[in-house]
This record gives sequence, structure tokens and C-alpha cells, in this order.
Amino acid sequence: MTEPENAAPRGHEVIQSYLRTLETSPGVYRMLDDQSRVLYVGKARNLRARVSSYARPTGHSRRITRMIADTASMMFLTTRTETEALLLEQNLIKQLKPKFNVLLRDDKSFPQIQVTTEHAFPQIRKHRGAKTEKAAYYGPFASAGAVNRTLNQLQKAFLLRNCSDSQFTGRTRPCLLYQIKRCSGPCVGLIAEDDYRASVSDAQRFLSGKSTSVQETLAAQMAQASEAMEFERAAALRDRIRALTQVQTVQGINPQGVAEADVIALHMDHGQACVQVFFIRANQNWGNKDFYPRVGEDVDAAEVLEAFIGQFYDTKEPPRLLLLSNAIDNEDLMIDALSGKAGRKVEIAVPLRGEKAELVEGAARNARESLARRMSETATQAKLLRGVAEAFGLDSPPRRIEVYDNSHIMGTNAVGGMIVAGPEGFMKNQYRKYNIKGEDLVPGDDFGMMKEVLTRRFTRLLRDDPDRTKGLWPDLLLIDGGAGQVSAVAEIMREYNVEDVPMVGVAKGVDRDAGKEEFHRIGQRPFALRHNDPVLYFIQRLRDEAHRFAIGTHRAKRAKSQMANPLDEVPGVGASRKRALLAHFGSAKAVSRANLADLKAVDGVSAALAERIYAFFHDRG
Repeated sequence: MTEPENAAPRGHEVIQSYLRTLETSPGVYRMLDDQSRVLYVGKARNLRARVSSYARPTGHSRRITRMIADTASMMFLTTRTETEALLLEQNLIKQLKPKFNVLLRDDKSFPQIQVTTEHAFPQIRKHRGAKTEKAAYYGPFASAGAVNRTLNQLQKAFLLRNCSDSQFTGRTRPCLLYQIKRCSGPCVGLIAEDDYRASVSDAQRFLSGKSTSVQETLAAQMAQASEAMEFERAAALRDRIRALTQVQTVQGINPQGVAEADVIALHMDHGQACVQVFFIRANQNWGNKDFYPRVGEDVDAAEVLEAFIGQFYDTKEPPRLLLLSNAIDNEDLMIDALSGKAGRKVEIAVPLRGEKAELVEGAARNARESLARRMSETATQAKLLRGVAEAFGLDSPPRRIEVYDNSHIMGTNAVGGMIVAGPEGFMKNQYRKYNIKGEDLVPGDDFGMMKEVLTRRFTRLLRDDPDRTKGLWPDLLLIDGGAGQVSAVAEIMREYNVEDVPMVGVAKGVDRDAGKEEFHRIGQRPFALRHNDPVLYFIQRLRDEAHRFAIGTHRAKRAKSQMANPLDEVPGVGASRKRALLAHFGSAKAVSRANLADLKAVDGVSAALAERIYAFFHDRG
């Protein structure tokens, strides 16, 4: 097929035209197609030399040849150093997601253990995100489950509190955690501040890798208690030692010669890749996580690993040592970039023998096995998606299925949930929660809730991806409900002129039994699939996942509303004044009943603030 005569030039001719004006300084270049979509982002020590390599008509891999053929224009940005170019390149790749770059798709933050430092009785808890508070942080852990298991055992061993400061201040008697020997009851003075601080210090020593000395100290205390015939205290110390041993057992292999490192191993097969990362901190294995970056068939291991490292540590603090399964091309440049980010020296090594090599081999074995499982699951998923296309009369297997569900109790704390599935299974980073905001909705109006969720969804799609080029639009909508829900959704789709998106309602069917589901489409009679059809089981899994996600969101919202403190809504009352009010009156309810004179008597509460608090509670009635 020939291109029209007035088609814009593309390929080597376009690239060659930029060479006359390009500088020899370091920088970042972008290659764009004829619709200004970014095809590729790259860095260069010498922009003119790097771009000139693309102007050659031969000597390129198939991937690069296709990229050059699609290039209609280029953009350039010079930097002072090649290290700056590397950092900018990785930022642009994550932001723009170019078609021909290696792309890390799962880039969430990892949980840590946080020990607060500003309270007389520090709190130990799980933390995820930026380190904005003054506290000690230990991690990262590979998953929330790993953190929760460790915290569970640390509570048994050191009896540290995990309640919030407001809960701590407002308690008048110990909570259930004290009764089951998970907390020492500092909230009601059942442990002296110095003794509690000593327990905090022991916990921090343990998390810092000094587990042996902590256990030896506890063992000596247990022996002393036993000799003094304090058998109850000796038994409690024995249980604490067991809890610490359990933490070490769960962590598995703990390297003796590696104090702090990330072990990163890559395995590639048939154009797919798996990167396995093990987190070693304080000579302890704090878990592992697998990643599946988007790669092409002719990308080499060095390029994949270098791109992964640059994107992975873009928002995370690198450890002191990276142990890699493969060498990368720009190792010195990467070391400079990571060291500058961490504010200290970062080393990169590809070990060949000894304990470090064994760690890398273990990570590589996990990467190989994880990729094999994923490829098997992907093949099964592809077969199911072909079945979905056949069952619902789609032109091709859907690459993005969106499933919607609502959850509420008599209209309260109503939420909507959207889950997404595709060729690689559930795409959990694409899940979305919707707090139902419609004030005119009748409590329990499922039709109205679904209309609100879909209205907000399609409004966002039309704004963010009107040309449907970013892969955000669904190929199939699944709605939990029958003809009524389908009609309500169809009305929205007509309103937004998106009637070309296929939509199916999944109703429970006769007796609301699983296996008897009926499927509803606009203008067609309801139909059912065979009770043993794999596609039916697949649809049930999608519906159940949407149901689970919506119910979990609803429960979290309900729990938050139940724990809400009305003092948080009073203008001018921050954390310190709230603590003062709760300490003085004992509860928020007592604050709401207090008279103006009593409010003025609280330390830190001015006359104006006391009047504001009084008016807040009494004007509401």
C-alpha cells in the first residue's frame, strides 16, 4: 500500500535533517510519530553522535528499524552532565510510557516499619509512602503481609503500642492488646517510661540486625528471673524469645556477609522478562518481589536491567549495594546517579563466587520460575479472552475488561468499585474506587449509584484520552446486574456518545445460584452459558473480584467513619489542642457537652477558640 503524495516525511530523512543544528553536549532526545505520540526516549553523552547513528540506513535491530520508520519528528533537551540526562530520561519514560522503551509497569512504593520518636511512648506501625514524619524507618519489605507478620511478632516480643496518639491519650483502661500480651499498657501507666524506652531500643536494635545480642540479653534476663523464682516473668521472657526466633524463621535465609543490599536478577524468554528483587537489610532477608517490565524481542539483558534500575529507584532510596545477575552498559553513570540520589556511596556488583553469588543465583532461579508460571498463565488467559469474544460477539479478544460493582448498607458509606482485567490477568494498578457523592440519590438506589460511577468514569476518559490512543478505554464493560442496570448504563453511554463500547450485564439468574448467570445486552434476549464452560467460570471470577474490591472499599470507609473524631472537624483544633481537650475531658462526647467556662479552662485553648468549639457543637442541634 503506497502512502499519499502529501504524507509527511518519516524515518532516516527526518532524523538526518536534525544533525546540522544538534549540539555535542549531553542530553535527552525524544522520537515522535506523525501524530506527535512519543515513540522512544533516549539519553546521550553526545547528542549529535547518538542521533547520527539512527540516520544510518542499515545495522539496526528489527525494533529500532520499526522505530526509525515511524519517526516523523524529534525533540531535544540538553543537560549539564550525562548523569542528569540519565535521571531525566527515566523520568520521561515513566511519565510518557513510550512504545519502544523498556518500561517498568509495577512501580508502587514498598511498606516499611516506622518507629515514632516524638512521643514519650513511641508507636510502632506500618508505613508506606514519603518519610514526612520524624521517625525511624526500617525496610523496605516486599509486601504488606511481610510487614504485618513482622509487626505481629515484634508486638509479642517487645510489647510496643500500635494505637494512634489520640487513642493513647483518650484511654482510661488498657485495651484488648494488653489482655492478650501484645502491649505493655503505657496508656494507663502500667509500665514506666524508661522501661518502655528500653523495649523500644531493643526493638530498634533487632530491626537493625543486632538480633543475636537482643536475644542473648533476653535469655540472661530469663535466667535471672528463673533463679529468683519469678517464673511468670521468666515465662513471659521465654515467649518473647520465641517470637523473635519466629521472625527470623519467616525471613528465611539471612546472609551473614551482606548487611544492606538489593539483589536484582533478570530472566528473559521469548520477548518477555522477569526481574526478581530481594531486599536485604540489617543482614536479614525482608522478602522479594517480581516485576515484569515491557520489553521487545531484540532487547538485550543489559538494556533491560539498566532501564529497570533507573526507573525502580526513581522514587525509592537505593541501598548501599546492588547485586546484579547481569552487567549493565553504563555502570559508572548509574552509580553516580544513585549515589547523588541517596547522598552517599552506592556500589553495583555482579558477583561470581561466594555468598553474594549464591544470593544472585537464588534470585535468578526465582525469576526463571516466576516467568515460566506467568507465561503459562498468560497462555490460559489468552484462550479465555478468545472465548469471551466468541460468547459476546466481539470483533477480537478484549485487551481491557472493566467490571463495576457498588457496595453500601442501606445507602450509607456508599462506594463504587472498578476492577480491570486483560491478557496478563487482573491489572490491580488500574483499579479505581468511587465515593458516591450524589446528594439527590435515594438510599439504596443501585441504578443511580451505577450511573454516577459510569458518568464520572467516561467524563474522565473523554478528558484524558479523547483519541483512545493511551490504552485507557475498555474493550468490554461488565456490569453486576440485569436489564435495569444495563439500561441505565446504556443511557449514559448514549449521552456521552460512546455507544461503540460493548457492554454486558451479569445477572444472578434463577435462584441467584452461581452457574445459572444470565447475560444481558442491549437489544438482545438474555442468554446463559453452559454450566461447565470455562468462560463462565472466568466471568464469575471477574464478578467476584469486583464484589470483593467494592465490599473491601466500603468496609474501610465505614470503619473510618466509625473511628472519626468530631474534634477533627472543628476549625482551629489541631493535634496538640485535640490531645489537650481529650486529656482534660476524657472523650469527644464530654467536650461536646462542656460549657464555655470549662472549655476556656483547658491549657492551650484561648477564649476565642473555646467559643468556636462551643458554637460548633451547640449550633449543630
